[in-house]
Amino acid sequence: MTNFIFEYWEKIQSGEISACHRLKQQYEKVINEIHNPRDPWVFDLEAGTRPIDFVEKFCKQSKGQWIGQSLELDLFQKAKIQAVFGFIHKDTGFRRVREVFTLVGRKNGKSTEKAAIGLYMMIADGEGGAEVYSVATKKDQAKIVFTEHAIPMVSQSPYLSKHTRKRKTDLYFPATFSKFEPLASDSNSLDGLNVHNGIMDELHAIKDRNLYDVIKQSMSSRQQPILDMITTAGFVRECIFDSIYDYACKVLDGVITDDRFMAFIYELDDREEWTDFRCWEKANPGLGTIKDYDELAANVDRAKNDPDFLPTVLTKDFNVRETVAGTWLTFDQINNDSEYDIEYLRDSYAISGTDLSSTTDLSCATLLVMKPDDPNKYIIQHYWLPEDLADQREKEDKIPYKKWSERGLLSFCPGNKVDYSMVTAWYIKMMEEYGIRPYWNVYDPWNAQYWTQEMIDYGFNMIKCRQGAQTFSNPMKEMGADLAAKNINYNNNPILKWCLTNTSVERDKNDNIRPIRGKLSRLRIDGTLSMLMAYVGLFENYTDYQNLI
Repeated sequence: MTNFIFEYWEKIQSGEISACHRLKQQYEKVINEIHNPRDPWVFDLEAGTRPIDFVEKFCKQSKGQWIGQSLELDLFQKAKIQAVFGFIHKDTGFRRVREVFTLVGRKNGKSTEKAAIGLYMMIADGEGGAEVYSVATKKDQAKIVFTEHAIPMVSQSPYLSKHTRKRKTDLYFPATFSKFEPLASDSNSLDGLNVHNGIMDELHAIKDRNLYDVIKQSMSSRQQPILDMITTAGFVRECIFDSIYDYACKVLDGVITDDRFMAFIYELDDREEWTDFRCWEKANPGLGTIKDYDELAANVDRAKNDPDFLPTVLTKDFNVRETVAGTWLTFDQINNDSEYDIEYLRDSYAISGTDLSSTTDLSCATLLVMKPDDPNKYIIQHYWLPEDLADQREKEDKIPYKKWSERGLLSFCPGNKVDYSMVTAWYIKMMEEYGIRPYWNVYDPWNAQYWTQEMIDYGFNMIKCRQGAQTFSNPMKEMGADLAAKNINYNNNPILKWCLTNTSVERDKNDNIRPIRGKLSRLRIDGTLSMLMAYVGLFENYTDYQNLI
């Protein structure tokens, strides 16, 4: 019996297979745990190979030129399956792994693989009344694994078609009263699930974390369930995909210990590797066998000459987390996981920027702080949203405003518009509790007459900021350069990160720029505007501020 984990790892180490840092981390852990088992878990090669044997013996190809032929798994798929299914409890024999995250470039056979494993979990995993679900935000997406892959696999397999039945909404295995069914977040049947295998295909498209939480919680009464998430990267930031990706990285880095979780991340190590064909396999482990090399090469050539197509190639073929085409900065330029202790900023002078809304948009207040002999700029922000619109905004924007509120990043204002006095109160709180005093307070005068007077009455020095390219261009260019250089520490604030990824630019004939929101009205940029106004204050008063601090 072949240990495909060893075979795959040997080819990675020899350089025959090109693998990224994150994938190497996972297999180093797996190899170490095979050689040095940690009680009560042991590696059972037979248990790890059982799903592979089932798939290759009974499942048939469902699409393309190989339709009807036996499904032969690639080495990278076999190694992953053995790693997931092979670690068991030495006494009970139950699997250790409960949750699997796979990030892989498009057209690498992910839906085919998940359909086949779903059939195994329904038929051959020894679970009575197994419930297998292909889940997604929309029913059409949920049906891809089920309708386009699982059903054809069964219909073309004499054994599987003999022992399973296609019912109106599911596949049914009468011998163990088990089923395989597509399920969407808009379904009426999310309550009462008892999931043995949850398949989340294209995790990046699932904007509602509730679907993930429901599926995960519904596995609690099973002895050895698996939540299987497989996806390419996507354009929507601060969704469940980013949360799971960050969690996976922390597990791989050893920051978090979670024996029940495995992550197989196939991505480029550096964004610039997308033009180097020797690196393409890092994000596309099925390149040349499942995925066509010439097609990928053609996409790369087009992306070199088509900047609007480039984000698609980077995101979908190479799993570089990107923003949508036409946005101001790339996700790599925006992203900064650095955090700070606010005590470091205590008793400091700051520059504030305030973006006020009327009803639907966020309002945001920013404090920009610099410290002597420290090149970084520290950003403190708080957001406000009308309470009456919270449910509507969360539903339309697909953004977790309530969770952000629970984290203390955002406050809900009673009624249907923002109470500007709450903004004033926050600035006063930052002064009284932390001694962080904004010396210059930059604001958009639109709709701010009464708030401005309130701030003046409390002794704040208010500075109007006219909204336009002439005012914003140079500060925005400087802010962009500082973000790219990781010289802005915004405490890994997810709201600001989301606003930055939504920000596009408009250029005039003199190459002056100003921020605009993306094509969708739900793409908020208020956090960007607020920070940019603080930058305007810094840009216009830099020497005086340096002397002040």
